[in-house]
Amino acid sequence: MAANDLGGTRGERWPDLSVLELLVAISEHGSLSAGARAIGMAQPNASRAIATWEKNLGIRVLERSPRGSTLTSDGDVVVDWASAVLDAAAELRTAVEALRRDQNSHLTVAASLTVAEHLIPVWLTRLRRERPDLDVGLLVHNSREVFDLVGSGRADVGFVESPRVPSRLRRMSVAHDRLIVVVAPSHPWARRKRPLGPSELASTSLVVREPGSGTRTTLDEALSGYDRDAPAIELSSNAAVRIAVASGAGPAVISELAVAPAVRSGELVAVPIAGLDLVRTLHAVWTDAAALHPAAADLVAIARRQLAP
Repeated sequence: MAANDLGGTRGERWPDLSVLELLVAISEHGSLSAGARAIGMAQPNASRAIATWEKNLGIRVLERSPRGSTLTSDGDVVVDWASAVLDAAAELRTAVEALRRDQNSHLTVAASLTVAEHLIPVWLTRLRRERPDLDVGLLVHNSREVFDLVGSGRADVGFVESPRVPSRLRRMSVAHDRLIVVVAPSHPWARRKRPLGPSELASTSLVVREPGSGTRTTLDEALSGYDRDAPAIELSSNAAVRIAVASGAGPAVISELAVAPAVRSGELVAVPIAGLDLVRTLHAVWTDAAALHPAAADLVAIARRQLAP
């Protein structure tokens, strides 16, 4: 169909649904004035809308006379088509509203391990109190994988402890955490009084998290100016690191959130350190191209109200 078949420009090819609604109302109520009243349109506006559409369409749909305006035979045919279009538009609107309700009733959250193990459960509990009908899915991965999940749209919002966030994502700080050095009670450092320096830490074979985790990234950046010894072992969860250290595998630099209970119980010993800033900011992340999901915005607000020490 040429662009000028129903008008001059591409934007004029498709009839305004309000004009189709007016035509159907004219057919149902017997005249232009009665049809206009039925849909709440002023008669002069209705008359102009029909005239403009007739000009663009190239056919006459109204028979105008001193007694009023009624549909022509062509107009009767157009009304049948208009009714089908309006029915389809109503189905589209209903389907889109259902889709929107479904999207707003489901939230997919991605979180790195430290956040997922120690913060997200509290945040989600508070969110469910505010939104009892919300269906929440939680994906737990390291920070690098969380970035991929959010960036690809497979998660509505992510929470990470990595100090660096890709430029393609938006971020907001929600909490704070710090890394500490821990050892087993039998380790020589457990009785140490003098703070551990960065060069000594760097030259020690440590139990570490896997590359891509926020904990590993923070540690690597903090010791980037020092010669590093090879890791004693790489593990993919905080729990595994805690157990390995308690079993004598070596010291570890790990989230204070993750080992606070073990330090309090004496299972692990925190070693004093000096010369390293291991405080880190935890971030909420989402895609720059999309508006933040309403429930995700509520979750971010809850997280910011419950800042971790």
